[in-house]
Amino acid sequence: MQNTDASPLPFAERRIEDVPGHWLLARLGKRVLRPGGAELTRWMLRHAQLPGRSEAELAPGLGRTARDIVAAQPAEYLGIDADERAAAIVAQVVGSAGTCLVADAAATTLPDASADVVVGEAMLTMQGDRGKTAIIAEAARVLRPGGIYAIHELGLAPDDLDPGRKELLRKELARSIKVNARPLTIAEWTALLEGAGFVVTQSRTAPMALLRVRRNLADEGVLGCLRITANVIRWPGARKRVFAMKRVFDAHRKELVAVALIAQLPKEN
Repeated sequence: MQNTDASPLPFAERRIEDVPGHWLLARLGKRVLRPGGAELTRWMLRHAQLPGRSEAELAPGLGRTARDIVAAQPAEYLGIDADERAAAIVAQVVGSAGTCLVADAAATTLPDASADVVVGEAMLTMQGDRGKTAIIAEAARVLRPGGIYAIHELGLAPDDLDPGRKELLRKELARSIKVNARPLTIAEWTALLEGAGFVVTQSRTAPMALLRVRRNLADEGVLGCLRITANVIRWPGARKRVFAMKRVFDAHRKELVAVALIAQLPKEN
């Protein structure tokens, strides 16, 4: 399966059977890879107070959100991605409006209190408890007092979801997307952020409809959907993976949600 972009995608050397689910969808032509789609991303960015401010995006992936961030005219755009190929793709997307460094989200190498806004989407979900805590702590470190951390992640509902059901969902999700994803309830996401010193000021949820037709038409457009559909038909191995992911998403559609949270560090007195 070939990528049609000029730069090779991350995990391009992996077999279809083994590649993480979001990068498989990227191979198939999908460009909006966030659980709440472009609409929830737009909501998050509107409340991140980007214009004229210094911004850092963690794990920007294909740069779809980076393009929207740059359009909001921050004073500075800086991407941080651990994958060299992803960083190169994002650098092409933002051009002279910003840059993308190769570094770990939990150890960005950025100076203390050097950013006004940090954005992260669909990346904390892919971490275990320690990884989530480390990345959130890093965001707190690089933000100035009063700075905003805006996230868009996969969530679980309701907040009192049965622990056994929660664990079953996580296992089925990990098997289908080939990533040890650990989504949290909104209360759990909030508690993690508050534990790092943030105050959650706003939150919003949306259906987790990553593979539903209506969401894809809204996010990718008619031509994008036709391209994705043609690729799914063309590559049987990819088709099997996509259908397996969709079965898991559909089976847990009442429990899986997308959530965006706006968290702010206290201002100095």
